[in-house]
Amino acid sequence: MEAQARAVVERLQNAGFTAFYAGGCVRDALLGIAPKDFDIATSARPEEVQRLFPRTVAVGAHFGVITVLEGGYDFQVATFRSDEAYVDGRHPVGVTFSTPQIDAERRDFTVNGMFFDPVRGEVIDYVNGREDLQAGILRAIGDPAARFREDRLRLLRAVRFAATFGFEIEAATWQAIQANASEIHVVSAERIREELVRIFTSPGRVRGFDLLDSSGLMQEILPEIEALKGCEQPPQFHPEGDVYVHTRRMLELLPPQISVPLVFSVLFHDIGKPATYSLDPDEGRIRFSGHDKIGAEMTERIMVKLRFSREEIDATVQAVANHMIFKDVQSMRVARLKRFMANPHFEDELELHRVDCASSHGMLDNYDFLRQKREEFAREPLIPPPLVNGRDVMALGWKPGPQIGEILEAVQTRQLEGTLTSREEALAWLNAEFQPPTQS
Repeated sequence: MEAQARAVVERLQNAGFTAFYAGGCVRDALLGIAPKDFDIATSARPEEVQRLFPRTVAVGAHFGVITVLEGGYDFQVATFRSDEAYVDGRHPVGVTFSTPQIDAERRDFTVNGMFFDPVRGEVIDYVNGREDLQAGILRAIGDPAARFREDRLRLLRAVRFAATFGFEIEAATWQAIQANASEIHVVSAERIREELVRIFTSPGRVRGFDLLDSSGLMQEILPEIEALKGCEQPPQFHPEGDVYVHTRRMLELLPPQISVPLVFSVLFHDIGKPATYSLDPDEGRIRFSGHDKIGAEMTERIMVKLRFSREEIDATVQAVANHMIFKDVQSMRVARLKRFMANPHFEDELELHRVDCASSHGMLDNYDFLRQKREEFAREPLIPPPLVNGRDVMALGWKPGPQIGEILEAVQTRQLEGTLTSREEALAWLNAEFQPPTQS
């Protein structure tokens, strides 16, 4: 991709225009990280960019942005600009084409405000971004409050950059984040979700969690997490502390690379506890009866509101709903255990169970049992092809109806437990155990 991006810059420069790499790709390259994409800033106007390149898409021409299709890749080519007034907390009403320095000074953070000329191998830095990058400091360009008023999404982007790159947020920038946290609601649910996913799926997720909390953004976006603070738990099972501390500790124990359903099921698995908290007056014991069910319902509402995909919602809700079932696995009949383990999201749910236990009482006997069973069952499919089907049952005289499904489930249960191993055995068992109702 870099070769194609350089070719775009070279063509612009050869036509007499100024052209540089811009923003995040410059930051990443200076950090020794391979850029995922290359944005290009230029003195060429949108119509001039379109004349130079045969394949373009005018997705943001109003803001001076043209997508150039080159060598199988898409590159955002933007004219140097200054922004006019922001009235919606996200986008300027218009732009004025300007110089590289003015363009740099309108950007969000100094580490994102640098340019790089790949032809000359030169960094162009009008905002002291390289100095801040070397010092590991995230600093808003110019007046921090003004930068966040212009685009409220920058509040979450600051947390993401600090979490994923390990930056310290400069004091005035941090104060402006805290002062403007309540304004995050002007940002679309989709953009908020995207930033949360990038924060929590990164190895720096715990730092992101802490920054969301201390900035006030957690209270605004996920008040259900904030409500976990001070929700005490039975000390014999949770010596680590309240539900908030427990949840944070689980995040610490997750491996670096994780799925969206796993990390959000960790965040949400106990959000039903505050609503179900009770203290038994006779035993003096804290209980959270039904918190898994309530938590699953709350998880559904939160993730729908944040516009997660249906697949991600279903997997996360199921994990929250199932997380208390793991305490019963050693007493399950083989058939039920195999059905439980055949769940397509079982690996994520097993990891949720592991960190749930490891962050609290530390007992991993059910986790170890399931790992052993996984090896034991690996020789054949957990759910093998059925020995009989609905047509076989109806051939014995049964009419279509819910009883067919119940009979097939009964056969499958014995198949999973190994007492029925062939179609002939299954049909003989059906004949012996189930008699169709007499037809009047």
